[in-house]
Amino acid sequence: MDDEPAVREAYRHVLAGQKDFAASDGMNALALELFGDDDAGGGHVAARRDAVFDVHFASQGLDGVAMVHTALERDDPFKVAFIDVRMPPGIDGRETARRIRAIDRNINLVIVTAYSDHSATDIAAVAGPADKIFYINKPFSNEEVRQMALALCQRWDHDTGQLELLRQKIAELATSEARARHAALHDSLTGAANRMAFLQELSCRVARGDTDYALAILDLDRFKHVNDTFGHGAGDDLLIAVHDILHDQLPERGMVARLGGDEFGLLLPTAGLEEARTKCARMIESCSRSFSIFGNSVRIGASCGLMMPKDLPCRDASELMRCADLALFAAKRGGRERVCLFDAAMDESQRFRQIIETGLRHAIAGDELALHYQPIVERNDLRTVGFEALLRWNSPDHGPISPAVFIPIAEESGLIDDLGEWVLNRALNDCRDWPGLFVSINFSPRQFKRANFVEWLDAHVAQAQVTPGNVQIEITETAIFEDTEWAADVLRELHSKGYRIALDDFGTGYSSLFNIKNFSLNCLKIDKSFIEGLGHDKHSAAIVSSIVHLARALGLNIVAEGVETDEQCQMLRLTGCSHMQGFLFGKPAAAAQAAAAHADSLPGTNDGTSRAGVIGR
Repeated sequence: MDDEPAVREAYRHVLAGQKDFAASDGMNALALELFGDDDAGGGHVAARRDAVFDVHFASQGLDGVAMVHTALERDDPFKVAFIDVRMPPGIDGRETARRIRAIDRNINLVIVTAYSDHSATDIAAVAGPADKIFYINKPFSNEEVRQMALALCQRWDHDTGQLELLRQKIAELATSEARARHAALHDSLTGAANRMAFLQELSCRVARGDTDYALAILDLDRFKHVNDTFGHGAGDDLLIAVHDILHDQLPERGMVARLGGDEFGLLLPTAGLEEARTKCARMIESCSRSFSIFGNSVRIGASCGLMMPKDLPCRDASELMRCADLALFAAKRGGRERVCLFDAAMDESQRFRQIIETGLRHAIAGDELALHYQPIVERNDLRTVGFEALLRWNSPDHGPISPAVFIPIAEESGLIDDLGEWVLNRALNDCRDWPGLFVSINFSPRQFKRANFVEWLDAHVAQAQVTPGNVQIEITETAIFEDTEWAADVLRELHSKGYRIALDDFGTGYSSLFNIKNFSLNCLKIDKSFIEGLGHDKHSAAIVSSIVHLARALGLNIVAEGVETDEQCQMLRLTGCSHMQGFLFGKPAAAAQAAAAHADSLPGTNDGTSRAGVIGR
């Protein structure tokens, strides 16, 4: 781009005609600066013949800007633009460079002038980055222009090639994640949504406050007889046929999912109870008939538990599912092949919840709670690197009570704050006796969302005289999904202080590539439901492999939970899983027992046999 015809003709002579020239030391130095010292030519640009360029000319800046825009639209962009700074009467070279850069981020700009009203810094500020702006003073030599054009064209080819490779890798990673998420949310046999997807959809409807739908759980009667008599292949074909029937009768905006075994979940848009009852009765009738399986006539039935979410406001998805399950149990107990509506009289659990809440208050104040620790091992030599703290409650009235029972009740009643305080203090005190090991502590969504979570945690860690690097914070996806921006800030602050951060039960909630790359995490913990299928379920293996490769691409560690067999261990090691946890390496035990077991597993202790040697046999 130059307003003088003689200069444009000089460019034509230098660049558009066939030339024979050898690379100078200056050109070699320029190539070295642009490409580094690893090119095939050993850092030197080889002599070139037929260095003929496809050259286009413009006498004014606006014409040049238009040409760059047109070339991009044709998907044939320019690689280099030589721009004169002064081009009266139109826009000058600085403004031309600024407009071109706004259109094309990859083009190399060469500013050519004998003098300029603008400094190099001034031009770079509007047309940068600086590594894509170069300068030649007039009068220029033919060799200087020719070699500059050749070097920058080669650089453009190199940069765009690397960019294309990066795009391909990103696309492959996104495709891998999409496949893994599809497999994680769908039943491999019927192709229907699975329990996880069903709970996610139900949770979304609860969160939106939807009330114009019914929740039903349909279970097949006499299905076990089919499996026992004709084999699991016949049972699989029957499940596929039943799913197709339910799917064909599903109204618009409805959902059918295989919850597991011979149980299906249904979300049915409905105007009221009677319409919902009629739809469920019609589905039972369609399923309660004879099917031809492997040339045999097989008759089954179906029972259905029905509940209307609008009758139980302020209940979460798990509670609604529990109510539908109670209704299903009543339908089977009442004679099968019928629809049974949930009734409050079925819900005897409320009394039980009150007993648990009262007992838990006494347990926190008394001496009924305990922490057990399960080792987390490193993949190569299966060396223990830390312990996960697991809460136990042994009630004097009811015996051992599962955390799956009392933790949700503690969350709803507000006791989780006192419970969390007790767990944190005990875990920090215990880990002081484990030099070089970290303790992994679970925090509920309610704890994590407290306004002063970071300050609260810092105070307890300082009081226990433990370093943040010895503490791993385990949170679930639920804790960060509701307010991702706030959660990202909290995790970033915790990470900057040196705390380890683990995302627990990865793959069972709302995780996505977006979530992972935007949060300051150290590791992902693969839920044990995926590990259980290793060795006999190809879909579980595919999901685990995809999660491991995703984590490694993002520089994160992986902890596989629930490892119970040597086969699972070996498969995870081959997949590249960095850490493992499960009964294979040690059951949860009291602090002293866990520490002793760790000491016994070290090489050179007792009989000198390491854990890796034993498990690898």
